[in-house]
Amino acid sequence: MRTTTGWRAAGPNHVEHTVIKRRDLRPDDVAVRVDYCGVCHSDLQAMRGHVGPGPLVPGHEFTGVVRDTGAEVSSLRIGDRVAVGNIVDSCGECAMCAIGQENFCHDFPTLTYGGTDRHDSSTTLGAYSREYVVREAFAYRLPDGLDPASAAPLMCAGVTVWEPLRALDVGPSSRVAVVGFGGLGHLAVKFAAALGAATTVISRTEDKREDAHRLGAHDFIVSADSEQMRAARESFDVVIDTVSAPHDLSYYLGLVALDGTLEVLGYLGEVTLPVTDLLLGRKKLGAAGSGGRGATAEMLRFCADSGVVPEVEVLPSSQADIALDRLDRNDVRYRFVLDLSDLGE
Repeated sequence: MRTTTGWRAAGPNHVEHTVIKRRDLRPDDVAVRVDYCGVCHSDLQAMRGHVGPGPLVPGHEFTGVVRDTGAEVSSLRIGDRVAVGNIVDSCGECAMCAIGQENFCHDFPTLTYGGTDRHDSSTTLGAYSREYVVREAFAYRLPDGLDPASAAPLMCAGVTVWEPLRALDVGPSSRVAVVGFGGLGHLAVKFAAALGAATTVISRTEDKREDAHRLGAHDFIVSADSEQMRAARESFDVVIDTVSAPHDLSYYLGLVALDGTLEVLGYLGEVTLPVTDLLLGRKKLGAAGSGGRGATAEMLRFCADSGVVPEVEVLPSSQADIALDRLDRNDVRYRFVLDLSDLGE
């Protein structure tokens, strides 16, 4: 076994230093020195719900450098810059994997942490650590020009909004609204604007209006203002809903134009709405999560070419508790990234 150091969950919003065991390299594995790891809302949720029996090491959107390779690795070399997301394996055989949608693997994809290894049934441990061992196929070469700290959140938050925008063919003729302007929402705005869409931010209060325009939005609607919402009725081809808390989807379906789509990305619980809300306008309700290997590689190339990256605040990994606590209070604009160099080489 290989060993490294990192941070394991020691309660809600709290981590403690630990020694982590990593598997010896299989023929198609690479060992990545983790340089930067994003802090995701799902980290908070996992830490709250963790009861064991083994340790929980969060972290599933990271960048780093290849430091070792298995005997059959052919596309990556020691020293290459790479990025890894929240999926590190899939069955490779089902219909979804066959079309490059490993994120929808029928046998469920192996997650970067809290997942089950397909070879030895061990529980995966995440990238709040100095080294991560991953299959070559799920480590993506980081294009030149992308800053590794800023690029880390692309591997979860980024691809989560990128995939539906591409699947819905968003482009210069599209009218897109983004509900919620946090980690996911601000990237949805940047992507939609870079794809040429007329982009509007919908937020509860005015305080993010200036930021929304700075990051590419053409318009801004305060969702608490019924007059503004009424004026925007049936105005958008695509509404990207990034709100993570339970809420009334019908309120935002009213904004969707004829044959348009409300895409729910933030909330994973049960929803209830009258079918007539969809019927009146042939509207569609969709959802998405993460992305397949092809979409992830495409997103990274697009970001390198267009300059789209998340707005990040970088903290040393020893301040992970601070990042988690502030994230829990929504005190971040717009994504925390941990610098793992304080764990040594």
